[in-house]
Amino acid sequence: MPLYKTISINSRYQNLIDFSQLTKLRLSISIVLSSIAGYFLAAEEINYSSLVLLIIGGFSMVGASNVFNQIFEKDLDKKMLRTQNRPLPGERIQPKTAMYIGVMLTLIGVVCLYLINLKTAFFASISTFLYACLYTPLKQKTPLSVFVGAFPGAIPFMLGWVAATNKFGIEPGLLFMLQFFWQFPHFWAIGWLMHDQYESAGFKMLPSGSKDQSTAFQVVFYTLWTILISLIPSFKFTGSLYLTQVASVLILLLGIMFFYFAVNLMLSKTDKSASLLIKSSIIYITGVQIVYVLDKLLFQ
Repeated sequence: MPLYKTISINSRYQNLIDFSQLTKLRLSISIVLSSIAGYFLAAEEINYSSLVLLIIGGFSMVGASNVFNQIFEKDLDKKMLRTQNRPLPGERIQPKTAMYIGVMLTLIGVVCLYLINLKTAFFASISTFLYACLYTPLKQKTPLSVFVGAFPGAIPFMLGWVAATNKFGIEPGLLFMLQFFWQFPHFWAIGWLMHDQYESAGFKMLPSGSKDQSTAFQVVFYTLWTILISLIPSFKFTGSLYLTQVASVLILLLGIMFFYFAVNLMLSKTDKSASLLIKSSIIYITGVQIVYVLDKLLFQ
């Protein structure tokens, strides 16, 4: 193969890698999957056009949020080993180019979600605004940034329900609450594990500011609330969102697993236990969404 063709292929491959890092491809896909779960929970009949629009629009809005976040934090990302090789701090993409990508993704996302219904586009726009314009700058100022960031982070699961029904009621409200409370133990565990790097960049990610008993206790406290909220549909107080007995047992077992690793962090206060909690929190929220959807599709 001629040298210029090899260089061209390598360049295109690098561009794809940079785009995936700029939009945080894996994270964006996982968030879109939670919206799809919310859609299947609510939909009586699958409208495939709406589902495709939700996937494209959801990915675009999440990707745009990540792009704006990296533009604002490009100088700070240079200070952390975990992020210093991203496209902006690595100077493989210029800020103006990244801004163009972010704006285009936002426009694509808003248009796609508006074609589903106005409420879906509205909630997604609020999520992008809160993440980029409030959560991102607050990370250097106060640990309450995690509280602010939990709002946009909680929207995707309920967004699928709103996309399917064009309604916001008790059902999407519970999905919002579940993912809202889940984010505290999840991101505090990340903050614990990455504390030194976050501190070097000036990020305040732990509620007490330190890897101490206060932070560990709050991790356990919010984990418990997450588990309790996930079980509310078992009592059939939440409209058309409810769980059968088998699903309730499975949700409880997932919760016990999640709670065990949260308590383990409080007792040991080690980076290893924080890492295990991160993994268990991902298994938990993924498992809960799968059980919710399969219970609805197969047993209701």
